Amino acid sequence: MPAYVIASLREAAPHPEIAEYVERIAGTFEPYGGRFLVHITQHEVKEGTWPGNVVMIGFPGIAEARSWWDSPAYQEIAPLRSRHIEGDIIMIEGVPEGYDPTATARAMREALPAE
Repeated sequence: MPAYVIASLREAAPHPEIAEYVERIAGTFEPYGGRFLVHITQHEVKEGTWPGNVVMIGFPGIAEARSWWDSPAYQEIAPLRSRHIEGDIIMIEGVPEGYDPTATARAMREALPAE
């Protein structure tokens, strides 16, 4: 099942360490089958607010995503970003191919109190 690392990053002032981080990050996730799905592209907010930028990296599975995050290569460069950019980062497992949301809806309805 695929997994994703999604970051909502606030705008930051230009800094050489941020440029170095961006130059080096792809090399840290490629050994784990990771690839950019979204990287600081324009986004359109439809509800609520979403300041800053979005980054999304896809992995073959949650184990690969966790291994990348904990890898010495990524941990070495992570401070280059975290010292200069605030944000929220999550790691999440995707749904399997052929996922049917109606089964989830059915479980939700079964959990409702009887009328």
